[in-house]
Amino acid sequence: MSDDMGTFRTDIELAHPASPERRTPLPSVLVDTRAELSWIPATTLDALGIDRKKTWHFRQADGTVLRRATGYVVIYAAGTETTDEVVFGEPGGLVLLGARSLEGLNVRVEPVSKRLVDAGPASAAAAV
Repeated sequence: MSDDMGTFRTDIELAHPASPERRTPLPSVLVDTRAELSWIPATTLDALGIDRKKTWHFRQADGTVLRRATGYVVIYAAGTETTDEVVFGEPGGLVLLGARSLEGLNVRVEPVSKRLVDAGPASAAAAV
């Protein structure tokens, strides 16, 4: 992925849900609305004391399937925060902010300025 193709990077901070005041910065994270989950280096998550809770399987473009652990972390970005399930990334892998985290943060991608902005009011349940 290239920044010329409409992608961009943003700075985020992470924290253990039990210690939200102890934030760890993670600069220049790729924003990827096509990725369901956010991918964070395992070393960063381990340093925060994040537990591996589940195992997910991911199919790559070439058809191979990856197996990765996930855990729960607080993500701070664009002046807001959310708690989300993130992937323990391996060395040399992408570090990215995925669609679920963006939705939890209630932000959307502003394509012209290449930044995250408030998504406005969230939808409530439809009337029956």
